Amino acid sequence: MRAPIRGGRGGGRSFGGRGDSGGRGRGFGGRSDGGGRGRGGRTPRGRGGGRGGGRGAGMKGGSKVVVVPHKHDGVFIAKAKEDALCTKNMVPGESVYGEKRVSVQNEDGTKVEYRVWNPFRSKLAAAVLGGVDNIWIAPGTRVLYLGAASGTTVSHVSDIVGPTGLVYAVEFSHRSGRDLVNMAKKRTNVIPIIEDARHPARYRMLVGMVDVIFSDVAQPDQVYILYTFCKVVPSVCIALHEFLVA
Repeated sequence: MRAPIRGGRGGGRSFGGRGDSGGRGRGFGGRSDGGGRGRGGRTPRGRGGGRGGGRGAGMKGGSKVVVVPHKHDGVFIAKAKEDALCTKNMVPGESVYGEKRVSVQNEDGTKVEYRVWNPFRSKLAAAVLGGVDNIWIAPGTRVLYLGAASGTTVSHVSDIVGPTGLVYAVEFSHRSGRDLVNMAKKRTNVIPIIEDARHPARYRMLVGMVDVIFSDVAQPDQVYILYTFCKVVPSVCIALHEFLVA
């Protein structure tokens, strides 16, 4: 099934040679049609597919792509001249960080929208692109996300788990937390928690049973933080507690 690419907010990094986003684009394979300077050489001004000014992820190729399922449930691949990871947009018509969107029309006339998942802005996307065996995050799962920042990756995790799943997003910075809360206002499966992940006793009453803990707190004692959380809330992740003790 072929789908037109809906322009993002221009000026981003393209995964392959030519990016169709406006503004400055970095083409990793050579030319970038984003009207600016590309890393692979001179880039002419021209087709600005985006709305300009943002950091959208450009895709190489024409105006149509094919979206196919990835081996990880809930993740998809937009196939064009250059492939790109994407997730099914839980809030059609809305972008979170200026990413490009791919709209697919079904045989019954309904449309499904996908959001391009930029591996240069998400460690989890980079892991998937690198061939990780299992991310443990799938439709319907409950995820505790430590170090949610402004919600870039959290928004894609929200897409993956879908309306039947849940994401507890913990972030300490109030500045990033504002962006996280604003993102969560449109995503009913995201519960933002503005608190220090190193002190789980302060937010344990807000977190229920989860299937997966994803930690990205950028601290040298990151494993100890997980161990502390499991001691404080043993019913949430008994299996992980036993693994860390061993």
